[in-house]
Amino acid sequence: MQRNTCENKTRFVNSLGTYIGVFVFFSCLLGHSQNQKERQPNFIIIFTDDQGYADLSCFGGTHVSTPNIDKMAGEGAKLTSFYVAAPLCTPSRAALMTGSYPKRVGLATGNDFPVLLAADSKGLNSNEITIAEILKSVGYKTGMFGKWHLGDQPEFLPTRQGFDEFFGIPYSHDIHPFHQNQQKYNFPPLPLLDGETVIELDPKADYLNKRITERAVQFIEKNKEAPFFVYLPHTSPHRPLLASPEFMKDAPEDVKAMLKNEGEGVDYKTRDKIYKQTIAEIDWSVGQILDALKRNGLDENTFVIFTSDNGPTIGSAKPLKGKKGSTFEGGMRMPTVVRWPNKIPAGTIDNELLTAMDLMPTFAKLSGARIPTDRVIDGKDVFSVLQGKSKTPHKQFFYYSKETLEAVRSGHWKLHVADNASPALYNLENDISESTNVSQEHPEVVVRLQKYISEFEKELNKNSRPAAFIKNPKPLSK
Repeated sequence: MQRNTCENKTRFVNSLGTYIGVFVFFSCLLGHSQNQKERQPNFIIIFTDDQGYADLSCFGGTHVSTPNIDKMAGEGAKLTSFYVAAPLCTPSRAALMTGSYPKRVGLATGNDFPVLLAADSKGLNSNEITIAEILKSVGYKTGMFGKWHLGDQPEFLPTRQGFDEFFGIPYSHDIHPFHQNQQKYNFPPLPLLDGETVIELDPKADYLNKRITERAVQFIEKNKEAPFFVYLPHTSPHRPLLASPEFMKDAPEDVKAMLKNEGEGVDYKTRDKIYKQTIAEIDWSVGQILDALKRNGLDENTFVIFTSDNGPTIGSAKPLKGKKGSTFEGGMRMPTVVRWPNKIPAGTIDNELLTAMDLMPTFAKLSGARIPTDRVIDGKDVFSVLQGKSKTPHKQFFYYSKETLEAVRSGHWKLHVADNASPALYNLENDISESTNVSQEHPEVVVRLQKYISEFEKELNKNSRPAAFIKNPKPLSK
């Protein structure tokens, strides 16, 4: 009898242990599932420099090969009507960071040049609230790796605008002593910064895109347990074109020989011939980022977008008209791919009008952050558009060249009013190349779009904010 009691007790304890184990196991699974569900998504913006609409294979480019970006498009969406707010570096980046038109934040131009230069007294105002600052407010780790171009003085650097880490250059890599018009500009040595410290002067430019990619991957691995934001603005394919040796293996022999004998100068014209190699390295970089996400179990919780800051100088914007600096489509409509597994439908093509300014409010909504209400933010939350659940929230989009409003798009209509010429109206639905002016056939549309331009200029002038200026700016040095 005693033995049976002991056996029953043993069976009870063993059964209880099993039940407890099963309970703990499923509790852990439930907790993990809830944790994954509740965890804020990571965000990555890959922003290239002077890359044209056709400079991706998946956007029709036959002069380049971009297998990693093409795969990203297959696993996500191609955005075929994605715009930046300006056709030049500084204003385009100002709009991306602030969610506002460049003229609204005082950065439609540099101080006395179309973009900011070395030792410029002008920069992004510290009172502006950037994407990085929005995300830091809800616990994100923030890192930037690449080209800034919103002010090179210490007061203007990324570390003063919400980024925990910065590794890169303060402006374009052609603002250096080897510029092809150096006698005119007299640029100082190009500084490479880690945080706010200049660690090198005139670094080997061909390795810049490789180095910033490696630092971005390190940042992802270091911060995989926390929500993070990575901003990876490449220095390429801005001239002079860059490519590390690994990507020069298939370059023409005469080009390799000439580059080997460059000496201390930079042969811009010869480097123009390595566009394919430059784009190949950018594609490699995208692959490295996506591989890092998968390797660290972050793939399904990370929103990644690839786009460019403006149209090409030597690349291709076909079939679009215009290039860098132009308010025709080729200057401001960018080859854009976005990916977020199980959130953004795979293999889709989205032709809704979207802008780089939309990233700030979209990221804010997805992260649980609040966008500022004390100022006008021109971007919109467009996540439902990316999911294919709604149409664009933009009734109009305005095309600025420096301080001048040169065009407006509303629906499929675009009115171009640049250069004091007669207004030209294009139907972008069937004339993406802006080849046929239909203003005579649709005078009522011209009048309506002209009214949009007039009303927006009045509103923007009323609700604009100043850039910042400092006295006695100095070139950054070690």
